[in-house]
Amino acid sequence: MSRNGVTDSGVRKFKKIIAAACSRFQGAECYAEVLQLCREMEDALENDIESKDDLVEGLTEIGLALSGETRLERLLEMIVDEARVLTRADAGTLYIVDPEGRKLEFSILQNDTMDVRMGGTSGNEITLPPVPLYNSSNTPNKSNVSSYCALTGETINIADVYEAEGFDFTGPRKYDAATGYRSKSMLVLALKNHEQDIIGVLQLLNALDDEGEIIEFSPDVVNIVGSLASQAAIAMTNVQLIQGLKDLLYSVIQSIAAAIDAKSPYTNGHIERVVTITMMIADKVNSLQDGKYAEVHFTEDELEELKLAAWMHDVGKISIPEHVVDKSTKLETIFDRVAMVDARFRLIAEIIKNKQLQETIAALSGGSDPSKLAEIETRYAADLKQLEDDHQYILSCNVPNEFMSDDRIAKVKDIASRTYESNGETFNWLTEDEVKNLCIRKGTLTDSERKVIESHAAITHEMLLRLPFPKRLARVPEYAAGHHEKLDGSGYPNGLKGDELPLQARIMAVADIFEALTAKDRPYKKPMKLSQAIKILGFMIKDRHIDGDICKLFIDTGLYMDYAKAELDPSQFEDE
Repeated sequence: MSRNGVTDSGVRKFKKIIAAACSRFQGAECYAEVLQLCREMEDALENDIESKDDLVEGLTEIGLALSGETRLERLLEMIVDEARVLTRADAGTLYIVDPEGRKLEFSILQNDTMDVRMGGTSGNEITLPPVPLYNSSNTPNKSNVSSYCALTGETINIADVYEAEGFDFTGPRKYDAATGYRSKSMLVLALKNHEQDIIGVLQLLNALDDEGEIIEFSPDVVNIVGSLASQAAIAMTNVQLIQGLKDLLYSVIQSIAAAIDAKSPYTNGHIERVVTITMMIADKVNSLQDGKYAEVHFTEDELEELKLAAWMHDVGKISIPEHVVDKSTKLETIFDRVAMVDARFRLIAEIIKNKQLQETIAALSGGSDPSKLAEIETRYAADLKQLEDDHQYILSCNVPNEFMSDDRIAKVKDIASRTYESNGETFNWLTEDEVKNLCIRKGTLTDSERKVIESHAAITHEMLLRLPFPKRLARVPEYAAGHHEKLDGSGYPNGLKGDELPLQARIMAVADIFEALTAKDRPYKKPMKLSQAIKILGFMIKDRHIDGDICKLFIDTGLYMDYAKAELDPSQFEDE
């Protein structure tokens, strides 16, 4: 078995040599001293091997810890923490090379003596300016020790920065003068990725001995930290690659969402606003210490899962015909057929006028008195007025501003049943399909069109199921497709009810409805007053369409007002 490069057989052989050497002095006056010396040598060897075993074990544990960390901020902090532990350094700084390779940006800054921890998970932002890698003349900046390391990849070990030559240490000197600190020994190493590109620089300051005195970083320590730097660079690269994949995923998702919103001028920005409201509610749930949701806490993975679902909740609309999604009037298809109705009523008006003219000519030819002519004019004027009244009534029914009662539907059918003649053929004033659309009681969609619209939820689920989401994001399709489900089971696509609906889908349902009610950029309707939107949410709670507890949280905590102040028009805050 190997013990840090020294085999057990090698140790036994060494002990035999020592024992043999001691035996030769047996009986001599110095035997006791030689025996003691041999024992000390054996103990020193054992201690050295044990120390190196501990070091190897420590490096292994550090490597495992670094490779298992997926949060970049925490990983960067761990790199400095562990390097300082191994070297007993009082302070440490980690720089990251910017994407353009033009400067070193401060990432982590620590100093135990000055009680400073900045960057990473500390919550303290580093405000120091980055270190330029190139001067204004575009020549390499090798005067700064960290930039020199980043440019050359060399390891720099300095016993005392006040006595070192070749680098500009004005910064440390100014810091020392202002704080009373004493910068002395310094170790600077480059972090290289698998392609040998330098991605960062680790700078350690003031190695300490057992008594707390500042000493130079030993060559052995340099090799150890070099090994750590290599592991750290690999771990950093892995995390950056994972983050890059996440960023790519979100970019693709946001592009798809933008494309869906861009399909319709009536829903532009809807998806992004639903994401905003959804995450506002989820974050508030996480912050609660009492009440129904006190025991509910979304993990980071669950929050990401919900956010992705919110971004993708309308992805199925990409397959829905635009004229159905955008149907703002009842007669609209790929164009608004009200223009055809207008033309038809104008034709009927001309037919009536022609009849009036023909009857007037006949009366004049027969020598009718003026009273007969007046009667003809009055009668046809009444017919034309009735025609225009009917025309305006049909136009009013085309716009979904008023609920279509039985009386209103009966009047539409009565108007439609009237006929006119053209080119020897008889036609109804309105076609069967026009009557069907004009008699839609609420909104603009027929039953078949509504089913087409509602199919987007099922299509969303089907599309997202095809994506290879990792296990931690496996429920994205379920949440995304569930935002139109209702507590009473009357929703779609699956008619889920009650406890069958996960909390995440309930949150998205409230977000989706509130955004749709309060949207200020719908060209087919005036922006709804905030107070009216709250009333409608109340009705939906009463009908068991949405979760009352989520709505109560959204309203009572003031989240709805925070959103309204950021997104709504000032006129929507005023009472009717």
